[in-house]
Amino acid sequence: MRDLEVLSERTGVSGEEPREAGCSQGPLPEQAPVWSPGVSSLLLARYYLPRGHSVVRGNACELLRDGVEAYPAMLDAIRRARRYIRLETYMFITDAVGELFGQALAEAAERGVHVKVLYDAVGSWTSRKSYFDSLRQRGVDIRPFKPFNLSRGWRHLLRRDHRKILIVDGEVAFTGGVNISAHWAPAGEGGGWRDDVLRIEGPAVHALERRFLATWRMMFQDRFHRWATGLGRLRRRRGGGARGQVGLAVLSSRRSIHRAYLHAIQRSRKSVLIAAAYFVPDRRLVAALRDAARRGVEVSLLLNARSDHPILEFVTRAFYEKLLVAGVRIFEWQRGVLHAKTAVVDGAWGTLGSFNLERLSLAFNHEVNAVFADPRLGRQLEESFRTDCGDCREVTLAEFRRRPLWRKLLERALYALRKVL
Repeated sequence: MRDLEVLSERTGVSGEEPREAGCSQGPLPEQAPVWSPGVSSLLLARYYLPRGHSVVRGNACELLRDGVEAYPAMLDAIRRARRYIRLETYMFITDAVGELFGQALAEAAERGVHVKVLYDAVGSWTSRKSYFDSLRQRGVDIRPFKPFNLSRGWRHLLRRDHRKILIVDGEVAFTGGVNISAHWAPAGEGGGWRDDVLRIEGPAVHALERRFLATWRMMFQDRFHRWATGLGRLRRRRGGGARGQVGLAVLSSRRSIHRAYLHAIQRSRKSVLIAAAYFVPDRRLVAALRDAARRGVEVSLLLNARSDHPILEFVTRAFYEKLLVAGVRIFEWQRGVLHAKTAVVDGAWGTLGSFNLERLSLAFNHEVNAVFADPRLGRQLEESFRTDCGDCREVTLAEFRRRPLWRKLLERALYALRKVL
């Protein structure tokens, strides 16, 4: 590994001295690139990714902000579909956005496109079952993931399908934190929730498709998996090669996503920027963030000021003082709900997907994240993060210590229950 570090120095790592860890205020500084623009993506992957995380090269990626950008792009892909559509989502809510997507999916099925939709029964419990029945009548194969069944025990109910994946014709895929719901519609027309989605073209599309097929086979035990896998292999033999320069690792193991976060933070040289909708980290992640800040890395967290799960606000703030003392900067999102699950390290490594930095994602849920090692895409994600922080309130250590006693007591009590909340 020492040889790799020497090689990275020669390929463009900046030689700035580490800054002092502390709680300096003011806007986030613009960071000079740590890596030269022409550095090999293979070298970046070897440096930032743990061994065993295979990288699929040759992808074209586009970062989409919020439902404002994500929904039109997803609907356009559905309307252009020629052969098949695979949609997996935690929430498919039968509001205005859900009906818009349902209509597009039904129209695709009626023109001969093979449409399969998997939605989580708990995440979509408020939806009208009659609407899903009407989609089935129009040719959409839409099914719930693990419907309510107390006879199978609480663990069955806890293990939910939290993934957000859309694949069209094996050519384009979308993954991120956006569900099918008006929560992500623009403010005034919906909730205006803040989130990120990655649009992908290239070989990584098939990696995401395999995750969908594996879940479908696990739930329904039909032969669709073998048939679709055979078609996928045939398409890959016929072509469908590189569309861009981005290398992606598609991770669906909860442990592997967590390990990817830890490894990248521990290898960070200049900056660690994390946007987390729900932030109840384990001890290893807290230690990694504190260690990075203390060795002079800029560590900044973008968290919710007002969560859609209010109890988690108090649990999250129980971690603030320990992080602030180490020099971690914390920004709270003020405009509605932050639902993004993204991170970027040194402007070169990044991840986005469905994985939350809290216990349900780590211990129970089915998740998927795209992890990349690419300076261009990393720079886009970093600029997006810094733009968001400009609209936030920064939490200072002195201010945080002045919070009311009842808040301190409530935070301490809920922190003790963090593993069961």
